[in-house]
Amino acid sequence: MDRYQKVEKPKPESPINEYEIRITSQGLVRNYINYANTLLQERHGKEIVLKAMGQAISKAVAIAEIIKRRMPILHQDTAISSVSITDVWEPIEEGLLPVEQTRHVSVISITLSTQELNKNSAGYQAPSEVEQMKPRYNNYQPQLQQQSPRQTRAVYYAGNEDSYGRGRGRGIGRGRGWSRGGYGNYQENGGYSNWGRENGGYSNR
Repeated sequence: MDRYQKVEKPKPESPINEYEIRITSQGLVRNYINYANTLLQERHGKEIVLKAMGQAISKAVAIAEIIKRRMPILHQDTAISSVSITDVWEPIEEGLLPVEQTRHVSVISITLSTQELNKNSAGYQAPSEVEQMKPRYNNYQPQLQQQSPRQTRAVYYAGNEDSYGRGRGRGIGRGRGWSRGGYGNYQENGGYSNWGRENGGYSNR
């Protein structure tokens, strides 16, 4: 295409809605964000629509994420489409004919609304506040279920140690010939002869 030059055609301008923001690759991000905040907060708009095409799509997505971080209550619905653009090239040398090229350009439309949007839409995203609350609630109950068995076992063993654990009192338990934890050769039954295990250490008198 060295022997051709592109013909600049005026772009057809469609009317812009009051709460519509068209994002271009040359525009500043902070200007778009400030204008979006003006529409939603100062003018109390219920929803805004961000539109971009081609190389400006990534910028539109980034702007939408920044706006949602500042206003976590916003619902989002994203739609993607394409448009056909025909470019005309005229020759700069004699003997050549004009050339037309048709290209398809992607278009994105991001709706941010303070009210609930269509949840069945493929591009719907719930507010970030709702998404953050779900994992917190789901992880809360298993922690309670895991703590209760540990607390029960701790109380149970503590009671056993106080009653029959060490058996090192300052009284007759330290006399010579007496083993630790009981008397004589009756360690198997807790240190007391003829005291059954099934009765908790007490005889059937």
